Amino acid sequence: MKEKIKEFSKRYLIGFILGVITVFSISVIAATYFPSGDVTYDNTESGLSSTNVQGAIDELYGVCTSKPPGEQIIEDNGLEKDPYECRYFFTGANPNNYVTFNGETAGWRIISVGCDGTIKIVRAISIANRAWDSSQRSNWTRPASLNTYLNGTYLNRLSSEAQGQIVASDYSIGAVTDSNNDLADQVNDENSKTWNGKIALPTVSEYLRTNSNSNCKTFSNFNNNYSTCRNTTWMFNSSYWWTLSPASGYSSDAFYVYNSGDVYYTYADNSNLAVRPIVTLSSEVQITGGDGSQSKPYILS
Repeated sequence: MKEKIKEFSKRYLIGFILGVITVFSISVIAATYFPSGDVTYDNTESGLSSTNVQGAIDELYGVCTSKPPGEQIIEDNGLEKDPYECRYFFTGANPNNYVTFNGETAGWRIISVGCDGTIKIVRAISIANRAWDSSQRSNWTRPASLNTYLNGTYLNRLSSEAQGQIVASDYSIGAVTDSNNDLADQVNDENSKTWNGKIALPTVSEYLRTNSNSNCKTFSNFNNNYSTCRNTTWMFNSSYWWTLSPASGYSSDAFYVYNSGDVYYTYADNSNLAVRPIVTLSSEVQITGGDGSQSKPYILS
């Protein structure tokens, strides 16, 4: 396996299900609003009991604070507002972000919830070891052979219910460099090119943005301190797995997460790397049970 490496060297989701939300001793003292794509919640009327995923965020972030609505971060929930996009990421070593999807109990985890109410989930473990592209080209829109497999064979194997919950989404496929030590620049690089489809892979920055350690959110800092940084992101799972990000300057290479947690790039035709699909669920999807823990994952319908 060719490696071109530069080894630069919070108790529930929101507790937004089926009843009362308790976040420390925080009380709702007035009605505030956090607008979203499909709902606008007055949390004094809702009673903090939404089953709509976006509504849950509205309820949590609608608490009156000295900050504008949506800016309060309740770190114990592991849900952080992203400074680069209108998304809320689950961060930390093991937040309660497990979901049952496609009949797979706790088989998937929520990466982020968008301001439009859509939910991005990733498979907790790999579905297979496959090449990113069998012809050694890191061009997802070619389409890459993994793109064809995920959006053809694999998609067709999902249950009709699961397929109905997925919506086509714009995924960031811009090339990035491992020498980038500015996450904002990296996100911009990734977003410089997009592909619209139903199933993709997590980008490198999505992997970095799930880290609760602010010092581990850039390439070089993570790679230089991977033995520490891997302990503060739930996406690390001790395996080699592909990301969606191609390597800048190398038309044959794509990035992957090493089994020690750091990020490398290698030939796209490397067939020994794991595949962790990512899908975007419709804002109409609701939570009907569970608490997000691995033993009692969220039930989506």
